Amino acid sequence: MTEPSIVFYDIPSNFPTNCWSPNLWKTRYALNFKGLSYKTVWVEYPDIEPQCKKIGADPTSTKADGRPHYTLPVIQDLSTGAVISDTTRIAQYLDATYPEKPLLMPAGTAGFHLAFQEAAHALISPIYPYGLPASQLKMNPSSAEYFRRTREISWGKTLEDLTPKGDLDVTEWKKLKDGFTKIDEWFQAGGKENLYFMGEKPCYADLWMTSYAMWISLSLPEKWEDMKTWNGGKWARLLKSLEQYATVV
Repeated sequence: MTEPSIVFYDIPSNFPTNCWSPNLWKTRYALNFKGLSYKTVWVEYPDIEPQCKKIGADPTSTKADGRPHYTLPVIQDLSTGAVISDTTRIAQYLDATYPEKPLLMPAGTAGFHLAFQEAAHALISPIYPYGLPASQLKMNPSSAEYFRRTREISWGKTLEDLTPKGDLDVTEWKKLKDGFTKIDEWFQAGGKENLYFMGEKPCYADLWMTSYAMWISLSLPEKWEDMKTWNGGKWARLLKSLEQYATVV
């Protein structure tokens, strides 16, 4: 059997799917959507920076002290020698390198996708105080310790205090619902009841949104029971319709 030419670096967990992070799901969905052969290498949080440096992956941002910040996902394409960091850059690379496969960003939509991600991320940002603490509980010990330490520094509070409770939970959960509702309005532009942004076929924007629905369904099943009723069941139907691309290999 021919070895897959693409190596996908992901972060493991104790969730049934192993894959959990919405950013990692974006790339996994993208690889599966394009029907590309790949293998997963699981990397715990403390090992991400050494692994990235080892394979020549670029940092994706800069830490507060000025040091480079290395994150996953990263893919390593053994057939071309390319090592690509960042979800959007990975999607763009896959389309450019494998244009004969279904396109994540159809011709002429790259600008739309960049604008969509920035606008949508601002609307769904209330998701993080819910998803981060819940996900940390399902990580392996070395990742759980690293994740808690670094996130508590960046957020300025414990993960337990980060989770909205009481009246704050009601307020923040409504903000998140309102954000998803605004995005659903974009789906329905033109007066049609569209499951996908571009009508009949899914694109990267659909995979992007589904990654967050997947995250909540895994990490916060009780919250998912509410979310899956939003917008006429839109997000549950979207997640279900794309489950063929949720394979974890």
